[in-house]
Amino acid sequence: MEPGQIREVCGALRRRVLAARDPGTGVWTGELSSSALGTALASVALAEGGEAADRRLAAAGAAWLAAHANDDGGWGDTVGSPSNLSTTLLAAAALRRLSAGAGGAASAGRWLEARLGGPATPQAAARALKAVYGSDRTFAVPILSFLALTGEGADDWRSVPPLPFALALLPRGLYRLARLQVVSYALPALVAVGLCRHVCAARERGGWAWGRLLAGALLRRLERLQPAHGGFLDAIPLTAFVCLALRRAGYGGHAVALKGLAFLRQAARPDGSWAIDSNLRCWVTSLAARAVWGGGAAACGQGWKLDAGGRDDAERVAAWLVRAQVRQPHPYTGAAPGGWAWTDLPGGVPDADDTSGALLALRRLKEAGCRTDVSGAVRGGVRWLLALQNADGGMPTFCRGWGRLPFDRSCPDLSAHALAALAVWREQSQRAPRALARLLRYLAGAQAADGSWTPLWFGHQEAEGGRNPVIGTARVVAALREAAPGVGGREAAVLAACLARGEAWLAAAQRSEGSWGMGREASVEETALAVTALSGGEGACAAAAARGRAWLAARGPEGLAQAAPLGLYFALLWYHERLYPLVWALEALTVNTATSEA
Repeated sequence: MEPGQIREVCGALRRRVLAARDPGTGVWTGELSSSALGTALASVALAEGGEAADRRLAAAGAAWLAAHANDDGGWGDTVGSPSNLSTTLLAAAALRRLSAGAGGAASAGRWLEARLGGPATPQAAARALKAVYGSDRTFAVPILSFLALTGEGADDWRSVPPLPFALALLPRGLYRLARLQVVSYALPALVAVGLCRHVCAARERGGWAWGRLLAGALLRRLERLQPAHGGFLDAIPLTAFVCLALRRAGYGGHAVALKGLAFLRQAARPDGSWAIDSNLRCWVTSLAARAVWGGGAAACGQGWKLDAGGRDDAERVAAWLVRAQVRQPHPYTGAAPGGWAWTDLPGGVPDADDTSGALLALRRLKEAGCRTDVSGAVRGGVRWLLALQNADGGMPTFCRGWGRLPFDRSCPDLSAHALAALAVWREQSQRAPRALARLLRYLAGAQAADGSWTPLWFGHQEAEGGRNPVIGTARVVAALREAAPGVGGREAAVLAACLARGEAWLAAAQRSEGSWGMGREASVEETALAVTALSGGEGACAAAAARGRAWLAARGPEGLAQAAPLGLYFALLWYHERLYPLVWALEALTVNTATSEA
């Protein structure tokens, strides 16, 4: 494909991305896929609230669930996902509880019997969920509690493992030593679901629930964790679990439960569904800004030149990102000021990936000619990342040294993103060079023998174990290339070796038609990330990037808008975001094809 043809597709795609901005703010909100799991939980939580309007929302949710079951009778995390155990257990229980979609619930029962190898008893579900989640009780216990409190197994709580809810009253600094069996983001579930299980199990055996003596303190703890609009982490499933658990434990009239129900009401979609979260506005705005004004990978060295109108747009985005920075210690994780969350809504929690993304976006905007003063925000963001770095040199998601469960330990994709962010702003701190060296050593140790890296926040639902080394390797390779100019000495040799092995693996993973993908079919997202990572390389890398760029351009703007469920949310839930393929394809196509169009 000729460069002019690619540039034409690129221009049309860029206009499409710009048109996707919010009219009022000029930033990007995007849209998360509807979730059967989120819909099941929110519907039951509202149905038990008692208000007529809530019951109507619950009925619409039940209708959506019944209409979106897979052909095999189960449900997946998105409409395009294969049936899985967790979502099918919850959706089938919700339909039975809501006395709706009896046919769908019966079909789901047959799917579950085939999956469990027999009747879908609470004991069988508990064994199967343990095989899925192992010792991590973050999601398994809330699911089993939902089955019990919706009447599955005649309120049998014996199959629901206890949670150490009382430990939530310890000072935050002791959580790591307590070795909680849930991850850091799940504290509301630890409190509410743990207390609920304790109270209900005691009631079932006719005993005394000593935990009620702590209920006042625990509810006050929940109040401090709950954001103003009621949605814990802005997450529909987590908030619904809390509301349901508090109601069954006898605290449904408490302000925490009432605010949670209000959040669920406003999160309902016109078609009757719910997503897993409100939005990823900070994250997708950072990605879109880098694609629209960054001109692709740093190795390209080109960007869109701003005219007066383009500069105004870019400066609005930069100012919005500065305002979205978290400026106070966060009540949820205790994080210091200076980080960014995935959303600017009250439920967002600052994390390594979104902070790195915002820092890189601000760098791109400054390089493109943006005049907004971002210096204070950048210094705060760099300090925040440096303080988060783990003892092993890598980056966790939320909290330094919290534990060993997913989303709390160091991982390659977050570490690589932080490496790139600290590299482009290394002049902001004297501690940056040492942090970069430690990050490089961590990434070298995390690289697989074949040269690939596996990410935490992305995967592929068709791949073994859900792993997606295409996305993981692409993200690390792109970050290494970006960091390379500022790394010298022994670290430069480490970086070069990791980069060469990662490039070789990524180029070898390309399909014959020029695309990338871990499943039966290639995806725009995987191909675009691989192209961006390999652009700036030489020889086989450059050739692979050119073939991938041609594959993307040949799909045209409409074909590039097809989103795939590659995102991996909390508790191993798959999602797709409609802006991912658009912004990543734009970034890939602008590498070495940047124009002066504003």
